Amino acid sequence: MKLLILGATGAVGSALIAQALKHPKIDQVIAPSRRPLAEHAKLTNPVTQFTPLDTAADYWRVDAVICALGTTIKQAGSKQAFTYVDRDLPLAIATLTRSLGANSFALNSSLGAKRGKNFYLNTKAEVEQGIAALNFNSFTIVRPSLINTQRTQARIGEQLGLWFAAIFKPLIPKRYRPVTPTAIAEALLHAVVEPMPGVHIIESEHLL
Repeated sequence: MKLLILGATGAVGSALIAQALKHPKIDQVIAPSRRPLAEHAKLTNPVTQFTPLDTAADYWRVDAVICALGTTIKQAGSKQAFTYVDRDLPLAIATLTRSLGANSFALNSSLGAKRGKNFYLNTKAEVEQGIAALNFNSFTIVRPSLINTQRTQARIGEQLGLWFAAIFKPLIPKRYRPVTPTAIAEALLHAVVEPMPGVHIIESEHLL
């Protein structure tokens, strides 16, 4: 299998890279990123800023895609920049890879993703629906709750949520408990290595 991983330098993406490089069914991992990754015999790491996409590049020809791209409005700098990273870029790459023959796609989304007034959750729902419309043979959406990780750039809301969850864990329904990047990565990777036909949604409680 030739696998494309998007968002390889993030918490979930880093866990994906580690797992994918060890997986016996994966022959090549392609991980375009803005900064270089550690070298590995199975890894191809085009360094790119993604603006614009090099649509003629050969590395988009893959069997499967996992998207772990994600940011915050604060980190992105504006709602427009956030939308580009979390919706427009994943959808553009999904469209391109599908046209070049990719059969399976797995997306790291968010707990509670749905169309509505909440900008963040609405954006997540839009990218879910956009990729679903491309009719991959297998499309899996993973919707984690808070991600239990130490980030290089602090996310205050996430840190407060993790602190609250650590104290009140017995009282918090499983659906809302923090999950590890490793658990999310395992679900995403399994979805493309052992693809099931159709569209599938894995909610956060099933990642624990």
